[in-house]
Amino acid sequence: MKERAKINQKMREGIVVSNKMAKTVTVQVVRTYRHPTFNKVVTRGKKYYAHVEDQKIDVGQRVRIVETRPLSKLKRWRVIDVLGTETTTSK
Repeated sequence: MKERAKINQKMREGIVVSNKMAKTVTVQVVRTYRHPTFNKVVTRGKKYYAHVEDQKIDVGQRVRIVETRPLSKLKRWRVIDVLGTETTTSK
């Protein structure tokens, strides 16, 4: 399942939150940044639909996804690597 990504493609790491679709998983990517005015650390998350050929990815696993051409109406990412199982889940 290890594939090589091109240099100009975006890569993200996140946790699988759903695997109920055929050949598709939903990946939640969480990012933290400092608020420009209040200087507090803010955590924001975004969900991405990612293509996966084999359905061996379970909910809670940490995966690496890469940007790709449009595969369907909402699917623009592809899973390239499974990094392991996440023990703590944050919302």
